[in-house]
Amino acid sequence: MINRISNTNQINSLQNTRKLTASKPVTSFEDEIEVSQDAEKMRDAYFLAKVADETADVRTDLVEQMKLKIQDPNYLSAERISATADQILSAYGF
Repeated sequence: MINRISNTNQINSLQNTRKLTASKPVTSFEDEIEVSQDAEKMRDAYFLAKVADETADVRTDLVEQMKLKIQDPNYLSAERISATADQILSAYGF
């Protein structure tokens, strides 16, 4: 049972509070980062390793094309064999 009603009003106590003002204006800053040359080399090595892992070791489409060409008796001629041998030797610096 309520014996007495108070004169205190909750809204009045909130209205009497003062607003706070900021002492300094807020400024924004930009972050910077420096990456060492070693870190850049490691990034490049990681990227190349990832590409190598995702790339097939053998291009099966080219292998199949060569198999079909070799089965043709007209493909393997003395000139073609000589040209292939010259390309192999030049690749090794001979």
